[in-house]
Amino acid sequence: MNINKHFKHIKEYFSPQIIGEVNNVYVKLAIIKGDKVPWHNHVNEDEAFYIIEGSLLFEIEGEESFVMKEGDFYIVKKGINYRVSSTEECKIMLIENKTTAHTGTVESEITKSVEQQLK
Repeated sequence: MNINKHFKHIKEYFSPQIIGEVNNVYVKLAIIKGDKVPWHNHVNEDEAFYIIEGSLLFEIEGEESFVMKEGDFYIVKKGINYRVSSTEECKIMLIENKTTAHTGTVESEITKSVEQQLK
C-alpha cells in the first residue's frame, strides 16, 4: 500500500478515510486545512496522530497549545478535550479504535460516520 496514492483520493478536508484495520483498530488518513474541528473528546478511547506532511496546531483544554510537524506522533488519552487546526494543508494518519466517533459526542458540519469514512 502506498499512503501517498491514498491521499490523492481524499477530496474533502476534515474527512478521514479508513485505509486499513488491525484487530479492533482502524488506520485512517485525513487532510486538515482550517479550523472546523470542534472542541471534543473521546470518553473511552485513546487516539493517535501521526503527521505525514505539513503542520498541525494541537490545542488541549487547560494546557499550552503546540504545533506538530512532519514525522511527529502524539497520543491523545481518552477523556482529554482537544481540537486541531492547520493554516495550510496537513496530511495526517489517525489510529483509532473502531468504536471511536469522529468528533466524539459533538455533532458538527464536518462530522463523518464510520460508513462515510469507509468510502
